[in-house]
Amino acid sequence: MDTQVLIIGAGPTGLTLALDLSRRGVPFRIVDASAAPFAGSRGKGLQPRSMEVFHDLGVIEPILASGRFHMKMRVYNGREVLREWDVHEGRHPTTDRPYASTMLIPQFRVEQILRDALPQPVEYGMPLTSFVQDDNGVTAVIGSEPVRAKYLVGCDGGKSFVRKHLGVQFVGETHEDKQMLVGDVRVSGLDREHWHSWGGGIDKWLALCPLPGTDLFQFQSTGEGEPSFELYRRIVRERTGLDDVVLHDATWMSLYRTNIRMVDRFRVGRVFLAGDAAHVHSPAGAQGMNTGIQDAYNLGWKLGMETLLDTYEAERKPVAEWLLGMTTRIMTSGKPFEQRDDETLQLSLSYRTSDGPGLQPGDRMPDGHTDQGRVFDLLRGPDFVTLDFPDGPVLVRPDGYVAAIGRSAIDAYFGANPVTQLHHRRVAARSAA
Repeated sequence: MDTQVLIIGAGPTGLTLALDLSRRGVPFRIVDASAAPFAGSRGKGLQPRSMEVFHDLGVIEPILASGRFHMKMRVYNGREVLREWDVHEGRHPTTDRPYASTMLIPQFRVEQILRDALPQPVEYGMPLTSFVQDDNGVTAVIGSEPVRAKYLVGCDGGKSFVRKHLGVQFVGETHEDKQMLVGDVRVSGLDREHWHSWGGGIDKWLALCPLPGTDLFQFQSTGEGEPSFELYRRIVRERTGLDDVVLHDATWMSLYRTNIRMVDRFRVGRVFLAGDAAHVHSPAGAQGMNTGIQDAYNLGWKLGMETLLDTYEAERKPVAEWLLGMTTRIMTSGKPFEQRDDETLQLSLSYRTSDGPGLQPGDRMPDGHTDQGRVFDLLRGPDFVTLDFPDGPVLVRPDGYVAAIGRSAIDAYFGANPVTQLHHRRVAARSAA
């Protein structure tokens, strides 16, 4: 084998998977067809659960330093402020939820932080042109180079070559009547303390959101036509009605068409699909980048152990189904900036197989304080961890979800999955706050 895992696509999904594999000592290559890193802010909202993932992966500090919480939204009629509010008002860090609300951070900055943390570079300008698999591995052609890997993971976006080559169905619909012009622009005449928007009707809507750590704004507007600087400048002038709000430059522009689709399979043999390659949806609620990150986080430890691989689809497919339904509801509600709860923050997502009160197997393990330190710090790393609390032990999976509660249940879990015992630590957390 040339490598254990070949990752196709170096967006947030592929980079998260690469970083997770690297800390497990799993050989990998990550390649991308593009000549250079993506430079746009296709996504800009990082959810609390993704921040918890990045805490575990050791990159939360530069992430927090690069983003911003609690930016207020403003709706205008010309210069008049009609309304100002904080979508996440009242949400502040707690002991069990250290990251309490969505953070604004441009996607390109998230990707840069993940790339900088990798022990080896992304290979750009290396398109996947074909692959075949057999019982022992996958033979892929990258550019003109044959590469032999034990597993291949398609993280190559909504137009995924991997998905199409597998013949996996991308089930759903395209809403041609719901299009949005997006881009990263430089604008004068606006402060960087608010997310600014205009437009009394959906066909006249414009939003300009400052991108933290940059001199750019993200441009979003309803409309059709080929993206161009002149079109964007005209929309800013007409919809604001202000001569002193002027568009000066655009570093990235795109036309977004609403696709609501997902695959019918997340795995075909030794090939897996993750992120936009597996599911696309309305941008409402800032879910896409985050769900891809968590696809990778679910898959990484299973590839590292080469066990429980069938549970990747079993656990992530229901999440994708939920994602499409939830984002569609927000999109059609008429209030896309109002609905924020534990669902959109992705803190309530669970892999439970049965109902019950309190913490259950499949739930996200909350943070907390013990005599040994902070729970999230005790869990940090590539292993299963048993936390021995005074009222009984809790076994936590490498992705921060509860595997079993109680000694007999933990013994049964290891008995059913013996290889997981080899990747296990115990912590005597004798007192918990």
